[in-house]
Amino acid sequence: MKKKIVTVFAFILIGSFAGLFIFSSEQKIITDEEYSKALEHSNKVFSVVLPDHVEFSGEEPPLGLYYVREGLDRELTINTYWHSSTIIMIKRAARYFPVIEPILKAYGVPNDFKYLALIESGLANVVSPAGASGIWQIVDETAKRYGLEINDEVDERYQLEKSTVAACRILLNSYSKYNNWSLAAAAYNAGDGRIDKEMKKQKATSFYDLYLNNETSRYLFRIIALKILYESPTKYGYYLRKKDLYPNIPTYTVLVDSSITDLVGFALKHNVNYRILKEFNPWLRKDKLTNTSHKSYFITFPKKGYTDYAILQKEDANNDAIFNDSIHTSIKH
Repeated sequence: MKKKIVTVFAFILIGSFAGLFIFSSEQKIITDEEYSKALEHSNKVFSVVLPDHVEFSGEEPPLGLYYVREGLDRELTINTYWHSSTIIMIKRAARYFPVIEPILKAYGVPNDFKYLALIESGLANVVSPAGASGIWQIVDETAKRYGLEINDEVDERYQLEKSTVAACRILLNSYSKYNNWSLAAAAYNAGDGRIDKEMKKQKATSFYDLYLNNETSRYLFRIIALKILYESPTKYGYYLRKKDLYPNIPTYTVLVDSSITDLVGFALKHNVNYRILKEFNPWLRKDKLTNTSHKSYFITFPKKGYTDYAILQKEDANNDAIFNDSIHTSIKH
């Protein structure tokens, strides 16, 4: 019975699309009523369905509370239908999550915080209007306070491993104060000072009881929404094969403890162009590295084979498989 319903539905969609094609190819003049009916039958948009159970870092949002449920529904709807952004983030996650996850684990930060990096930057080295930079979007003052070097030539907010460590320390500092990961996430966005002030003023102890500015109010729901989409992509219409994901690129590092006056020449000496050097070392902000103090830096280079995408993907019998195995059945049936 279910197969028959699906078949009928498929024929209706095909018929609707065919009708629109006839309209466009034959330049047929149609009435507003006909056009409206074509739109009605062709344009299918469904409301997202929230999972029965949702949790963030072991903490469960009170989905029975209307504004909590509607807040999560809003962010899940936006990101479900923001197709270009969401699918790119899923692809990038395949490359960057394997770097982020073990650092979170080593510092005792819940794995769910990798999704914080997703909503902060889309896993890209961007700069916010407030000057927050890098994948973890850390502002200058905070970065320096947590041990990241920032000057005209070096900005370690763009070094993924070091910035992830800094983000872990920021989150752990907030968690030690609130003993709550949801509030720690909110504080990452608004700052401990703002959260402290609002908790005291509103006499509240939970993120979900706080009345906050729009950005911070939406912040945790955005994290949870991306978690839902990443962990169950096919439930929301995202079907990616393993070979669609951005592959990890094996690298090696070169220790440098002196100045480099010409990074272009340094790159060529290591058999890559300047662009590749910058792609793998975005923390190098100029075309030179003045290092009169002889500090040790590790400059990253891709290993041989980085120019062959097929090699990077390690094509095998499973490369056409969907990265979330649960959806293979969905495609076949």
